[in-house]
Parts: sequence; structure tokens; C-alpha cells
Amino acid sequence: MIRIVIAENQEMLLEAISSLLDLEEDIEIVGQASNGEEAIALVHQLHPDVCIMDMEMPVMSGLEAAEALKAIECKVIILTTFRREGHFQLARKAKVSGYLLKDDPSDELACSIRRIMDGMSIYSPELTDAACHADGQAESAPAVLPPTAIGAVRNYLSTIKDKMKAPTG
Repeated sequence: MIRIVIAENQEMLLEAISSLLDLEEDIEIVGQASNGEEAIALVHQLHPDVCIMDMEMPVMSGLEAAEALKAIECKVIILTTFRREGHFQLARKAKVSGYLLKDDPSDELACSIRRIMDGMSIYSPELTDAACHADGQAESAPAVLPPTAIGAVRNYLSTIKDKMKAPTG
């Protein structure tokens, strides 16, 4: 069982991500936080395998929290909506295991979590294409997910709705 803490300051999105991942047989959501500071406290208290964090949260950002957790044996996945110049380098410096878009479908998030638990690093190509070394060469990522353009909240909520309507057998 993969134990996960999720930190997201938008309550509807936090609940949607938690609900979708809870449907996975091998994933258990053990804690929820609304900012990076709460996420750090939950990671120390609950010892999850993975902490999924929004990039921008009040009190402490996901990147700041990831930096604080890099010495802990908990894999960190940063979720973001927008590509910001320099954030990929900061995420790599903080040793995050994943840097993904909220627009990616929920099944790709679950798949990414499993791949990260197998030792891979997953970086969405939309978030890495602007990252360059000092010599101007593009930063290469060990593994990337295929790009998608579906709105995250709409996608998550419609998936939950569909799964709730599905007959149980």
C-alpha cells in the first residue's frame, strides 16, 4: 500500500485528488494539508511514502516544503497549473521525484506515483522545456508523461461522477 499525504490549498481540488486516488487499490490517502507547513508536519507525523504538493500555497509553498523534506525518506511530487521560469530548476534542486501538471488525467497521476515508487523521476514535458543549463543545453528528464490539455478540476470531478455512477459488482 502506497501511503500519501496531499497538500493543496484549494479545498475542492484537494478533495477531488484525494477521492480519485483513494479509488486505487494500492493507494491510501493518510493525510491532507492546506499549506506546505502543514504538509511537513503531517509527513513527520504519519511517515507517508509520497507527499503530493501544490506549487503555490499560503504560509509555505510546495517548493519550500519540498526543500525542507529533501532529507526525509518521503518522495515529493509537485503539482502545478502554470509553468514558471526557474521553477523546474528549483524543483530539481529540492530533489522532487515528480513535477506534474494538474491538467494531467487522474490515471496518469496514479501511474506516475507507482513509477516514482519504483525509483523513477517523472517530469511533465510542458514544465521542463524551458529549463536550460548554463551552457544553453536543455535539461533532460529521466522520464516524462505525455502532454494533455484537459482542465484538471473538470476532469477530476467528471471522473469521480462517472465512477460513482458505475454499478458495483
